[in-house]
Amino acid sequence: MNVPIKVYGAVEAAKSISFRELHVKDGSEVAHRLVGPDGDEVPRDRVVKGYEIAPDEYVVLSNDEIKAADNARRKAIELTEFVPPDQIDPVFYDKPYNLAPQKGAEKAYALLVEALEQADRVGIGRVSLRSREQLVSVRPVDGVLRMQVMRFHDELVPAKDLDVDEPKKAPSKREVDMASTLVDSLESEFKPGKFKDTYRNRVLKIVEQKEQGKEISLPEPEEEEASDDLVAALEASLKAMKK
Repeated sequence: MNVPIKVYGAVEAAKSISFRELHVKDGSEVAHRLVGPDGDEVPRDRVVKGYEIAPDEYVVLSNDEIKAADNARRKAIELTEFVPPDQIDPVFYDKPYNLAPQKGAEKAYALLVEALEQADRVGIGRVSLRSREQLVSVRPVDGVLRMQVMRFHDELVPAKDLDVDEPKKAPSKREVDMASTLVDSLESEFKPGKFKDTYRNRVLKIVEQKEQGKEISLPEPEEEEASDDLVAALEASLKAMKK
C-alpha cells in the first residue's frame, strides 16, 4: 500500500525562548568564528568532517562519502511492522511530525488512519530525513497521521545500569501508606492544555519591563531545608492538599 504524503513539523519552534549573543559594549550581535589550535581563523571552505576513532585520531570523510551511507530509497516511509502502542516506552520517542496526504491520495490516507485506529496499532519503519536514515513510528491522532522520529535501542542508557544507593532503612508501612494517600489525592486525567510554559511567560515579562525602562527586582534564592523526617514531610504535603 502506497500513500503519498507531505510532512509538516508538529512543534512550534517560535514558542520556545532563545537568546542572541551581543557585545556588552554596544549591544551589537557577535559572531562565532572557526579557529585552529594555533589561534588563527580557519575559512569555512577549509573545514572537513572527521570521525574520532581514538583520542586525537580521526578518519576524514567528505560530504559525498557521508551521503553514501544514507539509503536513497528511504525517501518513502516504509512501515514494516505494526505494534501495540503500550509496548513502546516513551523514552524512545523524539521529534514529532504531522503527515498530510498529497493531492489524490486522500482516500488511501484515510484508509490507513482508520485501519490503525481499528487495530489500535502503531506502524514502525524507516525513512531518510535530512540525509540520515531514521527509525520512525506512525500513529493516528485526531484523524491525522503523526510520525515521530525514534531513538535506536543502543542509544539509550538502561535504567538498571544506574548506580542507585540503597536506603539505610526501608520505608515503613506508615510512610508507604501516607505516600500512597498523597498520590491518590493528586490523581487526575492528563489535560495538556492546563500546563503552561511559566518560564517563557516570566522571561517575556522581564523583557517587557526592561524595554519599558523599569528596574527588575531579582528575588533572593530560597534555601530548601533538608529533612530526614519523611513522615513530617508527608504530613505537611497532605495538610497542604486539604487547604
